[in-house]
Amino acid sequence: MTEEQIFEKVQAIAAEQLDLDKDEIQLSSNVKEDLDADSLDFFEIMNELEDTFDIELESDENVQTIEDVVKYVKTQLDQK
Repeated sequence: MTEEQIFEKVQAIAAEQLDLDKDEIQLSSNVKEDLDADSLDFFEIMNELEDTFDIELESDENVQTIEDVVKYVKTQLDQK
């Protein structure tokens, strides 16, 4: 799976969780500062990604931007 395909899924999940338009979520978006996500929102996004991709994600990873999330998911998928 490419990073672009992962980004589309991350974007859709984050948009639904945060009640935002998908276009508001860019690779450079900081999850907490730009998207106004709190810890629970972030946890639920990561949980949904685990279910979607059937992978394990640690929520305490140094993940700040949507691009970080995409790269982290890609790494976990590559290790599967």
